[in-house]
Amino acid sequence: MKAVILSAGYGSRLLPLTREIPKCLVKVQGREILLRQLTTLAEAGIDEAAIVVGYRHRQVRDFVADHALPLRVSTVFNPFWSVSNSIGSVWVARAHLHEPFCLLNGDTVFEQAVLTEALRQPPAGIGLLVEATRGHVLDDMRVAVADGRVTAVAKDLDDARTTHRSLGVITSSGGDAYARALETVIERDSGHAAYHHAIVAELAATVGVTAIEHAAGKWQEIDRPEDIDAWGAARGTAA
Repeated sequence: MKAVILSAGYGSRLLPLTREIPKCLVKVQGREILLRQLTTLAEAGIDEAAIVVGYRHRQVRDFVADHALPLRVSTVFNPFWSVSNSIGSVWVARAHLHEPFCLLNGDTVFEQAVLTEALRQPPAGIGLLVEATRGHVLDDMRVAVADGRVTAVAKDLDDARTTHRSLGVITSSGGDAYARALETVIERDSGHAAYHHAIVAELAATVGVTAIEHAAGKWQEIDRPEDIDAWGAARGTAA
């Protein structure tokens, strides 16, 4: 299984940290987000990763070239990073979406147990890693789950339907379903402005998506400088 990491965006909410470096190279407890992700993926059994780059892409490519990384890494440039939403990054990586893959956002750090549990026995077809809601956090990608299946995904999903939130990790056992759904979504009016979770919503309404319940380990989306401190606090260490 190959990992596809979406790391093209500017990360404006992390300013001033991202003024001179891309978001994925911001350090959390002394290690770059990207290095943390690659290490965790390798520990979970992934041996290859494709990183979608955009903002300050040369810095990411130099980082990959200059470091001994725990798995094989390639980069894919997203020339639309400043004018499209995250679906644009999925679009430029579409050549990687027919074989078994796991796709994740480039701004989230995980304890190793999170990805190991999600990837140990990934479901047939498409899966989305989710956790039951304990009150909504700003910018959550909200998810409705019923009988182990994802029925809806959207940031504006109403409270009454929301049962879970997404951890931003999508798995596929291979085949063309995900790539076909990507084409369907991006071809719509303003499709370039969609979040890539819109692909999951399309799949949930057609072929079906399995909800992979988050069962072990901590995780943290790094959107704002205070999220770096929150990661340290959650793990009982200094940030």
